[in-house]
Amino acid sequence: MHFRIMPAFTTCGDAQSQRNIRGIFMTQEETTETQLPLNAEHLAAAERAHWRPKSYFERAQMSDIFDRPAPVEADIGCGEGAFIIALAQRHPERNFLGTERLLGRVEKVCRRAAHEHLTNVRVLRLESSWTLQHLLPKECISIAHVGFPDPWPKRHHQRRRMIQDEFMQVVRGALAPGGELRIKTDDLPYFQWIEKVIANATGFERIEWPFDPTYPITNFERRFLERGMPIYSARLRKV
Repeated sequence: MHFRIMPAFTTCGDAQSQRNIRGIFMTQEETTETQLPLNAEHLAAAERAHWRPKSYFERAQMSDIFDRPAPVEADIGCGEGAFIIALAQRHPERNFLGTERLLGRVEKVCRRAAHEHLTNVRVLRLESSWTLQHLLPKECISIAHVGFPDPWPKRHHQRRRMIQDEFMQVVRGALAPGGELRIKTDDLPYFQWIEKVIANATGFERIEWPFDPTYPITNFERRFLERGMPIYSARLRKV
């Protein structure tokens, strides 16, 4: 895997800044995966699934992202896409937006969506907090899913953890009234950190998360369960 440091971006909306904003916390990824065979129609569908905003400095409209109005769920850090694809298959009446920093993963999810003939999936290659705070319409997300974010276990790296006080308020601004934030992790120290962040967060209430056999699991969760490892979860509702 090769890492590339992107230059700092300015707040103006010129072409160079548009290119730079895509580099916030991004990396280039080499992948050796076997690509799904796609014909011209599938390639066009994969391209449609890859959402590229007209501007990275202005809020988009949902009509810019999806072809039809419907409740929107966000998979924050969608990885290789097993979770968001399964959700979209089980709930064709909803729209699903995934965010991911690695280009190879974004393209893989788009190909899978095209291969499964899913028109309710869009994937954005951009840092999640910027997406929620600056790009999406306010209060547009019905459920935000955060599955197995990087725990950054070293103390001097903990400032890089996704779940922080500021992130909670950013997510709350993106959630519709009564919308939910669902978090899962396998890392107990990180979950203890998350519990403290949740306790300090305002505008949320903790609600029960009963086992649902129809709720998809991520590739990470599948590996952890196969090893007999516990999964820690939190479900919150915007109030």
